[in-house]
Amino acid sequence: MSGHNYHYGDSVTMHGGTGNTGIVKNGSTGDTDPALRLALAELIREVRELRDQLPQPSAQLIDDSLPVLAADAAPPQERHRALLAVAAIAAAVGAVGQPVAEAANRILQMVGGQ
Repeated sequence: MSGHNYHYGDSVTMHGGTGNTGIVKNGSTGDTDPALRLALAELIREVRELRDQLPQPSAQLIDDSLPVLAADAAPPQERHRALLAVAAIAAAVGAVGQPVAEAANRILQMVGGQ
């Protein structure tokens, strides 16, 4: 074991019972890139449109991947896996999925995943 601790997401610590305000936002700094945020938002919109045209097993994989793609601070490995899953599903359905596959692959290139 390496001894490193990792925390993703919000952390709230309360001391005492009155006057507690504030929240510590923990997140990946990689998602602050406006171009990446815009590309992810567009991909999510396209994936949602494609999802209704997929067989149930593929739709379920999309459903599992969308929260990771939409998260402000998704761990890089999880986001990479979600992007690969979306790209593979989109490529497998042919022309209707081509824009989604291309968008997912562009994002993988943006984050150094290819």
